[in-house]
Amino acid sequence: MDYPHQMKAAASDAGRRLDQFLVAQLPDVSRSRLQQLIESSQITVDGHPAKAALKLRGDETVTLLGPPQPPPLRAMAEDIALDVVYEDEQVAVINKPAGMMVHAGAGASDAARNRGTLVNALLHRFGAVSAGADALRPGIVHRLDKQTSGLVVVAKTDAAHRGLANQFAERAVHKTYIALLHGWLKQDSGTVRSAIGRDLKRRTRMVAGRGRSAVTHYSVLKRIDGGLGKFTLVEVKIETGRTHQIRVHMASLGHPVVGDTLYGAAAKLRGRSGTTATLGRNFLHAAAIEFRHPASGRPIKLEAALPAELEELLARISR
Repeated sequence: MDYPHQMKAAASDAGRRLDQFLVAQLPDVSRSRLQQLIESSQITVDGHPAKAALKLRGDETVTLLGPPQPPPLRAMAEDIALDVVYEDEQVAVINKPAGMMVHAGAGASDAARNRGTLVNALLHRFGAVSAGADALRPGIVHRLDKQTSGLVVVAKTDAAHRGLANQFAERAVHKTYIALLHGWLKQDSGTVRSAIGRDLKRRTRMVAGRGRSAVTHYSVLKRIDGGLGKFTLVEVKIETGRTHQIRVHMASLGHPVVGDTLYGAAAKLRGRSGTTATLGRNFLHAAAIEFRHPASGRPIKLEAALPAELEELLARISR
C-alpha cells in the first residue's frame, strides 16, 4: 500500500469510532500498528490528528500518513553474557538481569534501538531463534520489564513458539515473583482483580480500574521494620500478564514496589537516623516458572535465586 493513503467515511460509518473504521478499512494492518499511527499523529481526519475514540460523522476524509508496517529493526547478534538456566533444541530459559530490555523498542536510530537487548544476546548465543508471531521479537514468547530480573522462556523453533504461546494464552504457564513493597500489608494474603489500562495522560504508565482484566495473588513472606523503615517481602503469582501488572496492582494497594519510582516509590530510602540507600532498579524478580515442554509435554519447573543487589538490600533494611 502506498501512503499517504486516503479513505472516505460513508454515511454508514456515522457513529463509528475512528479505530474501528480503520480496522475495517485496513485489515492487513495490525491493531497495535494502527494505535501507534494514531498516537504519533500519522492518521488525520479532514487534515487534523485525531484520537482513536473519535466518533465519525460519516463524511470525513481519513488519511494514513505513515507507513502501514513499521520499518524492520534488523536485530543483530551481540556478544552479551547470558545466564542460561535451561536449554534444549526447542526451548531455552534465561535468567535476565535488571537493566536489560527483552527486545528493541522505539528510539532515535537503528543503533540505539537494536543494541543491548535480550534478543541481541539470543541471536549471538543460539545463532537462530523462532520467528514467532512478530518478526521484531524473534524467540520472545513473553516479556519482563527492563528493570525486573528473572526467568524468561525463549522459543528456539517456530513449533515451540506456537506451543508456548498457546500455553500462555490458556494461562497454563505459572510464574512466581518475589517483590519488596513499601510499608506493611494489612493482610497476610490476598487477590487484586482490578482491570489495567494505559494512562491516557502519561503514556509510559498503566492505571488500575479500567482496561483489560487482571488478576494478581500475593502472600506475605516477611514483614520488616528496620532502620530504613517498614517493608513487606511478598510472593506474587499472576493469572494474567498485563503490562506492569504487579507494579500497578501493588501500588493500587498503597504499597509500591521498592525502587519503582514510576508508580510512587521513593528514589532513595531514608532512615530515621539519616541513613539512606538507593537500589537503582525495581525490587521485583521472576523467581520461578512452570510450563510443559512444547514438544514432549513433560513438566518443566525452574527457579532463579534473588540477584546479589536484592539480597544486599534485604540485609541492609533488616538491620
